[in-house]
Amino acid sequence: MPRVIKAYVRYVDAFNRGLGNVVMYLIFVMIGVLLFASVTRYVLNIPFIWIIELSQFLMAAYWILGGPYSMQLNTHVRMDVLYERWRPKTQGFWDSLTAICLIFYLLMLFRGGFASTAYSLEHGQRNYSAWAPLMWPIKAIMTVGFGLMILQAISIFFKDLAKFMGRDIA
Repeated sequence: MPRVIKAYVRYVDAFNRGLGNVVMYLIFVMIGVLLFASVTRYVLNIPFIWIIELSQFLMAAYWILGGPYSMQLNTHVRMDVLYERWRPKTQGFWDSLTAICLIFYLLMLFRGGFASTAYSLEHGQRNYSAWAPLMWPIKAIMTVGFGLMILQAISIFFKDLAKFMGRDIA
């Protein structure tokens, strides 16, 4: 594989691995927020209207920003009834085709996320709740997550193509 492709794969994988290692701690932030909600509501009898919605936003950020790292580790669900019986070159061929479909799908999500974020910024969109937070921050996080997943899917495509061609990408 050309050096530029190897460098792309190495840098995208390193960035998404680093981001994944940071983002995984958001779960503890969310646990802290929910623990605070439990204590204030049931011990101090002071319910806050923003806590559950904030934890939902944290969970969305955790899920979407952890997506590229999950893709890199190949920890997503796969139906491997036939796949595990195939030769590595056959697996690489089908994985390459799947990666192309995934990239197209993620591009559509990115396009929609970008348009939704732009709309949200332009109109000052707020959520329909008592807290009524601005929506653009979570939409921007989701759009960035889709962009990072596109970069990771391209990296995966190059790895699968190398597997199909019987070459080493590392």
